Amino acid sequence: MTDRFSRQKDLIPAERLLSLTATVIGVGAIGRQVALQLAAIGVRKLRLIDFDIIELTNITTQGYRQADLGLTKVAATEKAALEIDPAIEVTVISDRFRPRHAIGGAVFCCVDSISTRSAIWRAVNPTSQFWCDGRMLGEAMRILTVTDDNGREHYPTTLFDQSEAQSGSCTARSTIYTASVAAGLMLHQFSRWLRSAVSEKDLTLNLLAVELAVA
Repeated sequence: MTDRFSRQKDLIPAERLLSLTATVIGVGAIGRQVALQLAAIGVRKLRLIDFDIIELTNITTQGYRQADLGLTKVAATEKAALEIDPAIEVTVISDRFRPRHAIGGAVFCCVDSISTRSAIWRAVNPTSQFWCDGRMLGEAMRILTVTDDNGREHYPTTLFDQSEAQSGSCTARSTIYTASVAAGLMLHQFSRWLRSAVSEKDLTLNLLAVELAVA
């Protein structure tokens, strides 16, 4: 039989995924794409945390299906991930993130407010080995990754007060293609970490202006 992972084996070390739990907090526009890409690359343990219900606009901007309307986002994403790989161990938590929730070694933060990011970061910082925060507005995205002390020092500087944030949530203006690109960049940082390569701690991509900036 053809090995499903044969074309990625030089980029994604399968042995690193065997015991790793990847947690996606927020399975909206970016988070759903992150979860499905994690399932595709072979993550064995996937944890999904979100309290939201699927609405009509989520089909356009977040990749949900007409048949998913009214379901919880975690339930619909679990179903889609298991369709990719039935052997994945998926845990769903239909709730807001709370410090008591187990997270595992890799955390993908895909929520839509600075205050929520700050609260999650304070809770998971002591134990997470890999942290990636995806932010999006319109056709611009920012990917923040923490894998070492340098990243841990830089990341808190990006958590400005909510009153300083641009009006509206990050999903107020969004497209599925921007979310997919952002998720791909987050998985790229994840794959670099799996290979013990250096990750970019702060990456900004503006599709409209065709500008890429790395800090």
